[in-house]
Amino acid sequence: QAAVALEKEGISCEVINLRTLRPLDSQTVINSVKKTHHVVTIESGWPQCGVGSEISALMMESEAFDYLDAPLLRVCHADVPMPYATVLENAAYVQVEDVIRTVKKILNVK
Repeated sequence: QAAVALEKEGISCEVINLRTLRPLDSQTVINSVKKTHHVVTIESGWPQCGVGSEISALMMESEAFDYLDAPLLRVCHADVPMPYATVLENAAYVQVEDVIRTVKKILNVK
């Protein structure tokens, strides 16, 4: 949804749906960085020990680092215990607006 909304604003996104951390499809991610020069990870989980942190490590430990034009940014759940109230759940979970805001931030677009 965020990629579609950003496309309407003239921002093209490459979406990679990684199914597993092990094995991690490193080459697909590295090839994307070589093409786009940016990385925003989006996951339905907390910031620690997740896909975003593994991709971040991959960026630092591979040739992909030399292709980055900006630091990697992560979009994930708020780092809080998951609430039960619907209103608080919506605040803790990743929302489309969070993704759009983060992509614009990494591209330095208002």
